[in-house]
Amino acid sequence: MVVNLPTELLRSFVAIVDSGTMLRATERVFLTQSALSLQMKRLEETVQAPLFHREGRRLVLTPVGENFLVHAREILASNDRAVAALTGDALIGAARVGLVQDFAETLLSGVLSRFNALNPESQLQVRVGGSHELIELLKADRLDVVLCMGAADDPRAISISPTVWFGSETHLEADVLPLAILEEPCRFREAALGALEAAGRPFRVVLETPSLSVLRAAVESGLALSCRTPAFAPDLLVPADANLPDLPPVAFVSQTRASPHPAIEKLADLLRHAVLTLGPYASAPPVGEVELVA
Repeated sequence: MVVNLPTELLRSFVAIVDSGTMLRATERVFLTQSALSLQMKRLEETVQAPLFHREGRRLVLTPVGENFLVHAREILASNDRAVAALTGDALIGAARVGLVQDFAETLLSGVLSRFNALNPESQLQVRVGGSHELIELLKADRLDVVLCMGAADDPRAISISPTVWFGSETHLEADVLPLAILEEPCRFREAALGALEAAGRPFRVVLETPSLSVLRAAVESGLALSCRTPAFAPDLLVPADANLPDLPPVAFVSQTRASPHPAIEKLADLLRHAVLTLGPYASAPPVGEVELVA
């Protein structure tokens, strides 16, 4: 009797092996841990052999599982080649994008919303977070494309932006500067605190938040000073000749997972183009000039 191997079970099986744990695999196959466990039970019943065994809390492949893994990868590769031949470069499956908050506000309503509309078979998944977190998720194969901030000498930089001060000029003569910053880790937080400490300028942190919109509200309300790239709040730029220390520039950094799907490569190029059109003083990218095809 011929046994048919469901590709969704094979994909989950490979995801568990590649992710290292069942919990991490849930983020790759968009299933709960209990559903993933049931899938592995079904797969073992189908092949009539145990594929994993436990060593403490770890799942380890059995000898049968190690042998089966080779065939599972071959079947999935053949399946994906067949689908690509029929659909061209259209993406069927997950498109996992990581953005820092600075880019999310404009790109979510621009490139990403249009990509989602033009690729209805894809499953767009966007993670907004800090640069360090996003890079770690990319390394763990939990994201496909990342746009974040880095040092000005980062070899992956696609653009360099100055870092500038924002806030009400009434604070400039204060004996102790009121400061609003994001929670750690944050490159701009480090830049502000380091520059003020090096200059011997007294300050106090009046607001610490994980939210860029809350940080902007604090600056716009006159509560405190902060620093970011010029696109953060162009109308609230502190004059360049103000008595505040200079800040190091930052890089806009783009990274893509190894061997991405052609549609992911195209999405990464479109995102990079959108970031470049931001310019150091623009408030939003002219995404309408970007050709976004399915």
